[in-house]
Amino acid sequence: MGSATSTAAPERARRPRLAAAPHRQLRSLLPRGYAGFTEATVPRHLVLPATASVPLVVKILDSPHRPPAFLMGARGSPTVVDGDCAPSYLEIWLAPLGAYTLLGLPMDELSGQLVDLADVLGPAGRRLAERLREARGWRQRFALLDQFLLRRMASGPRPLPEVGWAWRRLVASGGAVPISRIAAEVGWSHRHLIARFRQQVGLTPKTGGRLVRLDAVWQRIEKRRPLDWGQVAAEAGYADQAHLIRDFRQFTGTTPAEFLARADPPGRDGDGR
Repeated sequence: MGSATSTAAPERARRPRLAAAPHRQLRSLLPRGYAGFTEATVPRHLVLPATASVPLVVKILDSPHRPPAFLMGARGSPTVVDGDCAPSYLEIWLAPLGAYTLLGLPMDELSGQLVDLADVLGPAGRRLAERLREARGWRQRFALLDQFLLRRMASGPRPLPEVGWAWRRLVASGGAVPISRIAAEVGWSHRHLIARFRQQVGLTPKTGGRLVRLDAVWQRIEKRRPLDWGQVAAEAGYADQAHLIRDFRQFTGTTPAEFLARADPPGRDGDGR
């Protein structure tokens, strides 16, 4: 790991070369669908913003950096990963709570960590990675993932109803509902809600709510239109523009304006590669 620098590339700027929707039963667990990347990158720092989701990567062509298949736990602060990406790889993002079901273990054990997929899923994870690399093409890879994840979903643990309610309330309110109110709604103490939420999401409810609010900012940034940051702050539920900038810096390591400048530097096509 390194420290963020002016040459760091923002993770959110990357664009997949291939994309597909997962099986309909999986779509709520994989909100970004399947993504395939097929162009090599030069060595660099890759900035990974804080997120409540869990990215899972399988390299189709290997590289010297990171395991051949790995995942990263939910994290409440940005991480900088050194080194170029693999020449070709498949990426999926597991939704909060979806990761708990599909991976089948307490998510606080993975928080903020980059972990070899085989260490999480054992021989089944190793075989999945091998089959994905040996597949004839991307359509077959996506079909193999459907089959594997549907089996995991059928046999995996289900989040506690109270934790599911808490997450849905945070999302529906844009992260604005007080945690004490959610605890009262589910009939738990504040402390018990925090402990169970952290176990099944990997973050505290407060951090999860702040990332939900930040997601409203991401949605506006990704539309690639002129942005009035004061208006964006108001629409996303921040007290003011300064509040937005403070949260954005804490969770990404940079300001919104700096992020956009790095995402679309002069002479680039805007895909962050």
